[in-house]
Amino acid sequence: MRSAHTVEQVRAAETALMARLPEGALMQRAAAGLAYAVLDLLPQAYGARVTLLVGSGDNGGDALYAGALLARRGVRVSAWLLAAAPHRAGLEALRRAGGRVVEAAPSQPQDVVVDGIVGIGGRPGLRPEAVAALEVLRGVPVVAVDVPSGVDVDTGRIDGPAVRADVTVTFGTHKVALLADPAAAYAGAVHLVDIGLDLPEAAVESLQAADVVALLPRPDEHAHKYTRGVVGIRAGSARYPGAGVLCVSGAAAGLCGMVRYLAGARDAVVAAHPDVVTENGRVQAWAVGSGGGPDVATMLAEARADGVPLVVDADALGLVDGPLGVPAVLTPHAGELSRMTGAARADIEGDPLGHAREAAVTYDAVVLLKGRHTVVARPDGNARITTTGVAWLATAGAGDVLAGLIGALLAAGLEPYDAASVGSWLHGAAATYAARGGPITAPDVARAIPGVVRDLL
Repeated sequence: MRSAHTVEQVRAAETALMARLPEGALMQRAAAGLAYAVLDLLPQAYGARVTLLVGSGDNGGDALYAGALLARRGVRVSAWLLAAAPHRAGLEALRRAGGRVVEAAPSQPQDVVVDGIVGIGGRPGLRPEAVAALEVLRGVPVVAVDVPSGVDVDTGRIDGPAVRADVTVTFGTHKVALLADPAAAYAGAVHLVDIGLDLPEAAVESLQAADVVALLPRPDEHAHKYTRGVVGIRAGSARYPGAGVLCVSGAAAGLCGMVRYLAGARDAVVAAHPDVVTENGRVQAWAVGSGGGPDVATMLAEARADGVPLVVDADALGLVDGPLGVPAVLTPHAGELSRMTGAARADIEGDPLGHAREAAVTYDAVVLLKGRHTVVARPDGNARITTTGVAWLATAGAGDVLAGLIGALLAAGLEPYDAASVGSWLHGAAATYAARGGPITAPDVARAIPGVVRDLL
């Protein structure tokens, strides 16, 4: 599990560790990890040029000590001081190692810029002098120290100018802003340096492949289709038959024992999936709403009446005005959540983690807010952020596949939070698997799911 901790949690862990270590040892650990990450970006160390953008505090100190290590490897290191009181010991170490202090951008082209402007305790946004320095060095690869300067570390919001890094070297644990958009999009590739922090459980996580393997339902030797779970699909209509086909495609990827279809696209669904059952009967979960058209209110009411867990998607989301009375996963994108809650779409896109958490409380449900990094939030505030997937996944019908897939996982016995987060991870991984660097369609994603699961297992 990739865990993301808050600034308060990190600060407390750092304080506890520093009490047991010699003075300055923790910063030296961080600086060493930072220096080696910069070296990895350079074609060769000797003669390369690196500029440090140095603010005050420990973040600037990390950059300066890393600069000293780089200078001892033959790198030409320049420290551009953007604060009146830089880290004194770090500055002395840089000078002793042969680095130099400058008051403007070096005249020669630079190979890497190190963003040591603002640390995790800084306020969002950047001062004008930092913005000007970054503009002068535009086009040079940027390595951020801990987080890109200027982002809101605990929320992932962007409230002003911020650094866009190519690589972020973070220490001890991931920070929320490195997983939650829009800030995560500013971080580039994230490299975690273990500095020995003892941290509590995190409220924000990101599943990794091993976590998905541990959660995946799989049949035992005595299993049959009913013990593996039956998922019901109420999606699609005469007007939108494709939505029903795609929702069933996600549900029929092999993760539950049977798919039961009861909606208005029966002929199209059976033509695409002859193994689907179209008579009414017991199910362990429902997926409702995709392409439901004028019948969607009836679809949702009948599914709720069964008292089993629900996935509520697309058209059916507009009918949700409070708790549904059964375990539920709601799967809006930002526009749909805007219509549900009245919040502006731009505000939701600027703080998807916060809005997903609020909606989970409002509707007493797991809320899966789709996006580049999809957020899965539950009412107690815990959240998982999905980092699998590719931009090509932004294609019509992909959400229908996801709704069916999550429904299958619910029917197979996963709790709503696990079903939503595992489903989202598999959906993104299947898109990556199918795309192979190029465009995909929603049916491609559905077809790729069994292969992803097979490779995981």
